[in-house]
Amino acid sequence: MIIATCDQPVIEPNTLRGHQVFDAAGRVLQKSVIMDGKLEMKLFGSTLSGHAVKAVGLGAALMLSVSAGHAQSGPFAGFDGSWAGNGTVALSDGTTERIRCKASYKVTGPSLKQSLQCASDSYKFLLTSDVTSQGDRISGNWSEASRNVNGELQGTAGKGQIEVFVQAAGFAASISLRTTGNKQSVQISSKGEIRGVNITMTKS
Repeated sequence: MIIATCDQPVIEPNTLRGHQVFDAAGRVLQKSVIMDGKLEMKLFGSTLSGHAVKAVGLGAALMLSVSAGHAQSGPFAGFDGSWAGNGTVALSDGTTERIRCKASYKVTGPSLKQSLQCASDSYKFLLTSDVTSQGDRISGNWSEASRNVNGELQGTAGKGQIEVFVQAAGFAASISLRTTGNKQSVQISSKGEIRGVNITMTKS
C-alpha cells in the first residue's frame, strides 16, 4: 500500500490539504481533506462531514427517545418511581394543616402498587393501593394503615392521569392523580375526617 501526502502551510478559502491512501492498483481507498477549515473524510466513495456526524448523533438520540416512550407506555406510564413534596390537608373540624408527603409507585405491566404517606405536626396517614388495569379501566384494593380502614376502588387511568373512587364501610372518597414529566399532583376529597387533600410532588 502506498501513502501519498500533500500539505499546505497556510489554509486559504477553497483550498485543501490532507492525505490519500491508495491500493496496489493505484485506486484511492481513503482521502481526508480540510476545506475552508472544515475536516471532511471520504472513504470508498462515501462522505462523512461534521454535519453528517451531527445528523447521525441526532438520529440516535431520537431512536432512544422513541424506545423510552414505548418502554413507559400503558395506563400507568410516568408514575413508576419515588416522589416527594408538600401540600395541605383540610380536616372535618375546619382546620387546615401543611403536610409533607412521599409516595412510591411500582408498575409491572398492567398492575400498579402505590404507597402515599403524609404527615403534619399533628396528623398523618398512610394510604396504599394495589390496582390492575383492563384498557383504561382500573380496579383493586386500598387501605389506610393508621386507622385500619380498607376497601375497594375503581376508576380510569391513562395519559398521565388516574381518577378513582374508593369506598369502605362508612367511608368514601375520590382521588385524582396527575403526572406531567417529573411533577405530580394529588387531590383527595371525602366527607370523613379528611375533607380534602392537595399535594404537589416531584420525582426523586
